[in-house]
Amino acid sequence: MVTRPSSIQTNRGSGPSVKPVVAGAPSPVRGGTAMLRLITPGEPRPNRMPKGLVAGGGVSMEFERLNALFDAIYEGPMETTPWQTALRLLQQTFGAMHVTMILRPPSSQSAGFMLNTDSAAADATESYQSHFFALDPFVGLPEGQVITPEELVGASRWTESALYREYLRPMNVEHLVGADLRTQEGIECRFRISRSSDAPPFSDSDKALCRALLPHLKRAVRLHAQIDTLECERQLYAGTVNRMLLGTVSFAHNGDVIEVNPEARRILNEKDGMRLQGRTLCLDRNDEGRELQRIVRKVCSGAPVDPGLIEALSVTRPSGRMNLGVVVKPAPVSSWPHDSAQRPVAVMFLRDPECSGKASEEAIRRLFGLTRMEAALAQCLADGLTVEEAAEKLNVKRTTARTYLRFIFCKTGVTRQTKLVRTLLNSVVSLS
Repeated sequence: MVTRPSSIQTNRGSGPSVKPVVAGAPSPVRGGTAMLRLITPGEPRPNRMPKGLVAGGGVSMEFERLNALFDAIYEGPMETTPWQTALRLLQQTFGAMHVTMILRPPSSQSAGFMLNTDSAAADATESYQSHFFALDPFVGLPEGQVITPEELVGASRWTESALYREYLRPMNVEHLVGADLRTQEGIECRFRISRSSDAPPFSDSDKALCRALLPHLKRAVRLHAQIDTLECERQLYAGTVNRMLLGTVSFAHNGDVIEVNPEARRILNEKDGMRLQGRTLCLDRNDEGRELQRIVRKVCSGAPVDPGLIEALSVTRPSGRMNLGVVVKPAPVSSWPHDSAQRPVAVMFLRDPECSGKASEEAIRRLFGLTRMEAALAQCLADGLTVEEAAEKLNVKRTTARTYLRFIFCKTGVTRQTKLVRTLLNSVVSLS
């Protein structure tokens, strides 16, 4: 917990008296349960502790439970289903029926993204996402404020609303409190806590505790957004590399393989010159295996590498097929690298020269303004067929195929078949 001096008084004959308070926390609410604050040495402890947080054990138990909430909130972005642990702890702390986070509000175009403590309430969540979101008056809350629907729109309007009568009341939800969080990146998170008709309304101390948690929840939401953005970028680039039929194998600092992309796995599964045994990369030829080990060890050692020096290797395949091409490079290092066994320090790029990507006829047709037959012929040529072989595959005469080829030359601006193939392979067609 971070503390700051709230006041310093100098008494004659004694040192300064400092009263620390929780940084960012609201003042204790008069007439309700006191908010959490640090106790100065020698200060008598209060007889009453915050309800819901202390079942016994005094101040130490109080802080243990609060720290457990903070831990769960910041751990939430890394859970498989985000914040499930935090939502359950909040449910227990507030004696709630449901605790809900709406990370992406539903709309007529999208169902949004909602997290709830009650996984069995899938039908209710779907009903809200498909219909009741449009009837919800408890939206657009002042940023960072904890309020009830009655405080926002008035008690009569709230109890007469379709959301209350047709959605919440049938589920025995009587009391509701919420807060809206908005980040500078434009993220909106709606935080809602509900209680049944058998439970008391939310007190001022409940709201004060909720307010104290909001800054931490907001930071955790921002962390989740950053992690999600990085994961989206990773999947985008990984998919692009795989569509280009480029295999990648990443190595840990000790030379163990920690990740293999689909194209590299396809090549390794063939066990033709190179294979994966556990977390070790093995080559059929001993001399090539020793050379690859030397290269990987050198790159993983972290020693300075000459940018102009390329660590490459040609791997022989016993089947007689063309050799595999291998290049090993150091993995990018961030400004603040961490020492983790799962952080790649070297990456091996692997390519099978006999495997060519299947270009999309539709993409070729749209990019170069070709007819369907012209696009089909261009695809055959890009796949390595001759004009005669392409004519046979497309079931047309050779003279007809050559006529189509002249049309393709005219539309693409090239005059030679080799230049046409290079143009097709260097275009974005391979990414389609």
